Amino acid sequence: MYDPTHLRTFLAVAQTLSFTQAARRLGLRQSTVSQHVRRLEDATGRRLFSRDTHSVELTEDGEAMLGFARRLLAVQEQATAFFTGTRVRGRLRFGASEDFVLTRLPEILEGFRHDHPEVDLELTVELSGTLHEQLAAGKLDLVLAKRRPQDPRGELVWRDDLVWIGSEQLRLRAGRPVPLIVYPPPGITRARALEALEAQGRDWRIVCTSGSLNGLVAAARAGLGVMAHSRRLIPPGLVRLPDRAGLPELGKVDFVLVHGHRPAAAQAAAHALATAVLAGGERLRRPGA
Repeated sequence: MYDPTHLRTFLAVAQTLSFTQAARRLGLRQSTVSQHVRRLEDATGRRLFSRDTHSVELTEDGEAMLGFARRLLAVQEQATAFFTGTRVRGRLRFGASEDFVLTRLPEILEGFRHDHPEVDLELTVELSGTLHEQLAAGKLDLVLAKRRPQDPRGELVWRDDLVWIGSEQLRLRAGRPVPLIVYPPPGITRARALEALEAQGRDWRIVCTSGSLNGLVAAARAGLGVMAHSRRLIPPGLVRLPDRAGLPELGKVDFVLVHGHRPAAAQAAAHALATAVLAGGERLRRPGA
């Protein structure tokens, strides 16, 4: 029902939010990209993008198709590998940011290991900023993390709002510095939170610093302060702070997959894991068991 070529084009537009950039990435004319998306919309009977002369955004149906398209293409790749007899093998150094500690990423990795038993997978869990540094130093082959500001690299897994979260019982006192719970440098959400408060002219003080998401969550549940966090990944026991708290907007954050300059032996394994992560993207937004 859905042409794989049209699905790949749709994913390129969804990842770049630009028909022009998608055409450049795929080596196609922009008119061809538009045609592929239109045919996919005709096949689904739904509008997948809302677009004008200034912006391109996924509709609600487009968000749903994003997950379906990734899974359909992943299954097609698995079938091709099975019937051609190709086996993915080699050492793969994979880095995942702390944001995914409480999600179902372990289920995705378990499925990957089942499908590719000859891959020697090494997992590193760190701050997004640290993972980008390790990737640049050649210490990792593939990274799943937040995109750094002004860094265009990476295949978009999803885009989310950064919001302020804390204990439901927490009440911020007017005129008092905002109590902050933060990752240490080079934490991306830490930098965003401090920049937003500075721009608002709001005083702040750090009440907890931890390189572990579990440590930050424990402090927040205890009511020590507030933290900046992805809206779709809010841990159990914490809530988004209401607008009446008066805290500044934090904007959006991109979660991306970034490939390193990996040895030839790791290329196929990195591609296979990236495909598995993209196909299971919806599970990354849900808390683990």
